[in-house]
Order: sequence, then C-alpha cells, then structure tokens
Amino acid sequence: MLEAFSGPKRTSWGDRLSRPMRIVVGVSGSIAAYKTPMIIRLLRAAGHEVKVVATQAALQFIGAPTLAAVSGYPVSTGVFDDPAAIEHVAVGEWADLVLIAPASADLLARIAAGRADDLLTATVLTTSAPVVVAPAMHTQMWLNPATVENVDTLRRRGLVVITPDSGPLTSSDHGVGRLPEPDRIVHEALATVTGQEETAARLADLPLKGRRVVVSAGGTREPIDPVRYIGNRSSGRQGVALAVAAHRLGADVTLVSANIGAEVLALLPAAVEIVPVGTSRELEDAVRSATAKADVVVMAAAVADFRPVKQADSKIKKHRLGGSDSPGGMRIELIENPDILAGLIARPPRTDGTRTFVVGFAAETGDENGDVLAHGTAKARRKGADLLAVNAVGKQLGFGDVPNALVILDSQGEEVAKASGTKDEVADALMELVAERLAAR
Repeated sequence: MLEAFSGPKRTSWGDRLSRPMRIVVGVSGSIAAYKTPMIIRLLRAAGHEVKVVATQAALQFIGAPTLAAVSGYPVSTGVFDDPAAIEHVAVGEWADLVLIAPASADLLARIAAGRADDLLTATVLTTSAPVVVAPAMHTQMWLNPATVENVDTLRRRGLVVITPDSGPLTSSDHGVGRLPEPDRIVHEALATVTGQEETAARLADLPLKGRRVVVSAGGTREPIDPVRYIGNRSSGRQGVALAVAAHRLGADVTLVSANIGAEVLALLPAAVEIVPVGTSRELEDAVRSATAKADVVVMAAAVADFRPVKQADSKIKKHRLGGSDSPGGMRIELIENPDILAGLIARPPRTDGTRTFVVGFAAETGDENGDVLAHGTAKARRKGADLLAVNAVGKQLGFGDVPNALVILDSQGEEVAKASGTKDEVADALMELVAERLAAR
C-alpha cells in the first residue's frame, strides 16, 4: 500500500504572498467587465498595488472613472496616451503580474497573433512578469476551433489561461464561457506567482510530467424547481484525492467540480484548475471541453441518470406536492441524461489523432441480479473505458470521508488491480496505475 497523502490545504487568496506586488489588471470588451472592480478590490485588500489597462471596447461596458476609483490610478488605454512615457514598455516593466479579466475572444486572438495595437496587447508583449488570462464569452465562441487553438497557443507559450465557468450567460443562454467569480480569479492569479519555482522542482522526473489530466468529481443536481433538485450523496472527496494524486505525479490537472463543498476543495493544491458545474449536462459540456487537449480523463463524479422533463420557474407550493388537493402525491416525469463516459469513448473530444486514456468509476450496491463485482464487470464491457474502478457504496461506505476499496477492471472486464484504504491511498494507487498504462501505450 502506498503511503497516504492528504495534500496541502489551500490557504485563502489573501495569504498567498508575504510581500506586496505591483499588478496590472487588463480589461477587454465583455459584459463580464462588471466583475473587474471586485477583482481589483480583492487585490488591493491583500496589500497589492494595481494599475488598470483597458481596451477601448472595455470602456463600452465599464467606465474609466469607476476603474480609476477602485484602483487609485488613472486608467490607461492607448499606446499614444503619453508618448513621452513610453507606457507600453514602462507598464510591462513595472508589473510583477499581469492579470486580464475579462479576456474576450478577440483579445485572445490578438495576443496569440502577437499584436500590439493597443496598450494592453503591447504590455503583454513587453512584460517579463507572469500573465494570467481569465476569458469570458459565449459558449460557441469558447468552443470554436479558432479559440481552442488560440488558448492552446497561449498556454504553450507560458501564459496561464483560467478555464471559464459553466452557468448562465447573456440573455437566456447557459453553458461554458462564464467569467469565474472574482475570488477564484484572484486566488489562481496569485498562486501563479508563488507556485512557479515550486512547480518546476516538483515536476522533475515525475511519471505524468507534461501530461494533462481531467478529473470529474462530486455529484450532479437536476433541478425540479428553483429550490428542489434530484441529487446524490457524493461529497467529491475521492475525485479531489485523484486530482491531488495526479498533481503529485507531475500532471497539469483540471477538476470539473459538481457541487463540492469548500472544505473538500480546500484539500487541492493551488495549481489545480477548478471548473464548477451543477447539472449533468453542464458537467458533460465542461468535461468534453477540458478533454479536448487531455491525455487522461477520470470520470469519478456521481452523475444523475435522469433529470426532470420540465423545471418549474418558481417554487412548487406544498399543496401541489401532495395532501387533500393531490391525494396521489406529486408526479415528476423524468428523462434519461446522456451517458458521459460512453460518449467520451464513442465520440472522443480530442481530434488531433491522440487517444485520451479514459478511466471510469462504477459505484455499485449489488442486488438480486448480482453482486457489486458482477455489475461492475458488465459495466466495464458495456462502457469500453481503458480502466473501470468498481467500488461498493452505501451507508458509511464509499461516500464521504470514509475508507474506500476499488477493484480495477480493464475494458474486457478483467481484474487488473485492487486498492483499498483511505481516499488518498486509493487515489495514489489508481493514478500510479494510470501512469504505468499510459507509459506502456
């Protein structure tokens, strides 16, 4: 059994640095620019000095006086605002960190192309400081091959691109592309500075060095109305442990987090990217988006098999749920959710010819038709994942911060390994097996 690893607890964003920094906050043309003042306030509350560089398009969404008031400095926009100061060089040299939030699809494209046609893009070209970019845009724009390629280019060059959240967008649209909340952006931006040297040392000679790993964790919730939902008992603890284990082995890790509590997410290293989701369809969108460039995807989330056909716009009143007016009780018509794991295998998101290594989880209880392993074996053959981790669940078993035990099967349903112990020990054992199988392909 491998030595258990619980991982360092995440500190708050205000505790990430012991010294004040000079931070350039870039703003581009997006409706999400309304969140930028709060980002600036959080940075200044943590003791950092902030200058704002906005594009002309950004000022169509938020006024320069507002940004100047919260930062304490005049807002710069054009390369020729003050030619004698050579601002496009001076601002880049001044910065310890450049944080762009929000970053539009247009700005991502211009940075990827090496443009320097305004002060913000020129600052990115001249600075030697870390650059962190928080995109915000419509789902179709985020998933467009041009944007996907631009993001990949920026990450390859060393820029940190925070994956957008999934949630409500403008008008009635819903999906990936929402600007993350300010505290998450600030946390990940500050962690970039403090973690660079640690990351370089940690990644030396590790089996998943240079690999991208996506882990889904937690339990999805399917709304009945704005108050009630269909859910499950998953805490996300095992999935978080898997993300920690993959990070320890050198991987760049994205955790797709379905309704995981803050106390569990606090176990993650700061370098792990978190993509929060709520429903099964949101999780599917986020996993497929993240997996488009991933070497490994581990589907540890407990995904609802069904969702209500209709979601009420307002809370369903008690007299409609049962009682004398409705003696038969409330009836909820359900529709089957997509099989995300099967879809990853049948319709791989990665299109560059590289096959993603897919790991599934099967939480089983056993019944009159077979025990846990029998159901897991049938599922392994049906799903076709490279590995399927089968675990028994129930009261005080599997869910939550309790010991776990896995039987790991291959795509033919043959047992290849077992792992038992704490969630962290099980995660270490499974991820080391994944690293071995990946290296042997």
